Amino acid sequence: MSHRPMEGVRVLEVSQFTFAPVAGAVLADWGADVIKVEHAETGDAQRGLRTGWNGQSEGSFHPIMEHSNRGKRSIGLDIGTPGGREVLDDLARSCDVFITNFLPDSRARLKIDVEQMRRVNPQIIYVRASAFGDNGPEAPHGGFDSNVYWARMGSSAGVTPADSPRTLSMPGPAYGDTIGGTTIAGGIAAALFARGRTGEPSELDVSLLSVGAWAMGLAVDISLLTGTTRPVAPLSDGPATAPTNPLAGDYRTADGRWINISFLQPGRYWRDFCRHIDRLDLAEDPRFDTTEGLMANASQAAEILREELAGRTFEEWVAAFATLEGQWAPVQNSVEVGRDEQLRANGCIVTVDDADGHPRELVASPVHFDRTPPALRRAPQFAEHTDELLRELGYDEAKLIELKINGAVT
Repeated sequence: MSHRPMEGVRVLEVSQFTFAPVAGAVLADWGADVIKVEHAETGDAQRGLRTGWNGQSEGSFHPIMEHSNRGKRSIGLDIGTPGGREVLDDLARSCDVFITNFLPDSRARLKIDVEQMRRVNPQIIYVRASAFGDNGPEAPHGGFDSNVYWARMGSSAGVTPADSPRTLSMPGPAYGDTIGGTTIAGGIAAALFARGRTGEPSELDVSLLSVGAWAMGLAVDISLLTGTTRPVAPLSDGPATAPTNPLAGDYRTADGRWINISFLQPGRYWRDFCRHIDRLDLAEDPRFDTTEGLMANASQAAEILREELAGRTFEEWVAAFATLEGQWAPVQNSVEVGRDEQLRANGCIVTVDDADGHPRELVASPVHFDRTPPALRRAPQFAEHTDELLRELGYDEAKLIELKINGAVT
């Protein structure tokens, strides 16, 4: 049984979609009691997403909800009603952290800004997750990871060749949201630590803008220094390798798949690589038999390697490279990632029983404590824990019925 470092921490989450909810999911993986407030009638907007690849589901198991809401408890609450507000305040008094990704006008209308929540609980850590941050002219506006994190903050331009007919999209749904939500969880952990030492609660801001810039941080740092961007090879140039290193790049296999080679010290690994492709003669070739020669003639070496790797299938190269000394990887799709033996050996794919009792698999959040993967619990059904949470607050049956009649709770 792993140590759950957030055991005893209570988190109140008034948010929807993925960016902020992923933070709550990570905290739940770490042992926190995360209470998800959903609108009393409509719930989280993503519950209604049933079209396209993002909307894939089976029975009660809806990955787009499970990914960002595993382990939480859900209460259906209309915080715009007096009764709903009373419940929200009572929940807030019992919690350590408040997370929201509502826009400024909605926070003001619902009276859930930091000032209002601190009047209810002066010690609560207040977390704003936003698209554009809390300052500047765009602070009132919403956004998604596809446009803010990926497109605006440089990732899209950083991977799109100059002659591509279109920009390249994010490699998967909620890509920036998930990275950003994990960042939020780390910030909350730091805030809890600081409050434990100083007694002072923090106010946190994490935006898709800031997380997107951080993901591209080294590239931006260099651009700030030089005023230049890293060139992306045109598609018409064919497969690209590093200008002075033939063992740094992607190579196409006979069946149209790709193998990534990432040897930052080409001279050190050249002979072993040549042995693995059955071309030891290349290690003796006077053009390539020294590190300096290999770097000076990198384009010629890369052309030879392209021909060699195009001669066998992806599976054949994966088997052949199993004993390779240097760093390499098969270029895998999401199906193959889910089956990856190394990923599974490290407990990064975890089984959880869905609401119908069927075993399902999810990717675990990336931090494991005490050499043990997190023990996941499924995401809640809409408003599943409303009565349970109200009873924990001390509400009797008469009060529960009153709140339901008035539409304050589901």
